[in-house]
Amino acid sequence: MPATKDSARSTATIRAAVEKVERSKKGRPPAIDKLERKFKKKDREEIYRAALTAYLDAEELKPYQAELIKLQRHLEMTGRKVIILFDGRDASGKGGTIRRVTRYMNEKHYRVVALGKPSLRQQTELHMKRYIEHFPHAGEVVLFDRSWYNRAMVEPVMGFCSTKQYRQFLEKVGDYEESFIADGHTTLIKLYFSVSKKEQARRFDRRKNDPLRSWKLSEVDLQAQDLWAEFTKKKYRLLQATHTKKNPWWVIRSDDKHAARLETMKLILSLVKYRGRKRSLDLEPNPAVAVNASTELKLMNRQRRKRGRFVG
Repeated sequence: MPATKDSARSTATIRAAVEKVERSKKGRPPAIDKLERKFKKKDREEIYRAALTAYLDAEELKPYQAELIKLQRHLEMTGRKVIILFDGRDASGKGGTIRRVTRYMNEKHYRVVALGKPSLRQQTELHMKRYIEHFPHAGEVVLFDRSWYNRAMVEPVMGFCSTKQYRQFLEKVGDYEESFIADGHTTLIKLYFSVSKKEQARRFDRRKNDPLRSWKLSEVDLQAQDLWAEFTKKKYRLLQATHTKKNPWWVIRSDDKHAARLETMKLILSLVKYRGRKRSLDLEPNPAVAVNASTELKLMNRQRRKRGRFVG
C-alpha cells in the first residue's frame, strides 16, 4: 500500500511554487526562456512539478541526514560498530536508499559492501566467511547491499545452492548473528525491502528502455516476475525462521521510493543510540511503510487464509 504524501509535497504546494516561478522570470538566461517557449503550459507545469517534487523530497531528508552525521560521530568517539543489511527483491530500492543514507556521511568511517558471485574457492568455504571479512572496525558503519541472506532468497530459488545448504543456513544464521552482537559494541539492523509485483515490473521496463539504467538488468531480474510466487514463499520462510527478538527484521514497503528512504533513516536513528539527538525530530515510524516483521508475518498469514496463497 503506497504511503500518503506529506502535506509539504501536496499538489497545492507544488502548484503555488509553479505559479511563483511563472511570475518571477526576470533575470533568467535567455536560453531558458527560449527553451521554455517550446513547451505547452501543461508540459511546463509537469516539468516544474517533477523538479519541485525532487527538491522537496531532498529537503525533507536533510534533517535526518544531519542526524546520521551525529550518529556517525558518536560511533567514532565511542568505538561502537553498526552493520546494516539491505535485502529484498530486485528493483526494490535498496541501492537508492543506501545512496541517500550515506549522502553526507564521512566516507572515511562507512563502507558499502555489494559482493558479487562467490569465486570457486569461496564456494568451498563457510558461506558467512566472505561477509564477515567486511565487518566494521571500531567507529565504523558497514552497509550490505544484499547480505548473507542471499542464501535464503536468490540462491535457493535460482538453484545456486542445495536444499541442504539452504536449510542449514536457516538453522544456524541466528546463532551467528547473536555472536556478532555479543561484544556489546555492535548493532545489527536487518531491513527487507518489499516492492509490489506491478511496481517491480514497471522498474524493470524502465531499466530495459533507459541506457543509463540498462546495466542494472541481470539474468536474475529477467526471471524475477515469473518466479514471483517462489520468491514470496522464501520471503515468508526467511522472516519466520530468522526474525528474532535480539535481531529482528524490519520490512520497508518501497513502492514509494521517497517514503522508503525517509522511513529507513528514521529506523536507523531510532535503533542506534547516540548523543546529541534532536528531540524535536519526528522518528515515529509510518506504519504504512515500515513495519516489524511480526506484523508482516501476520499479514501474510491472513492473506494465505483468505486467498489460499501469499500476495507479496
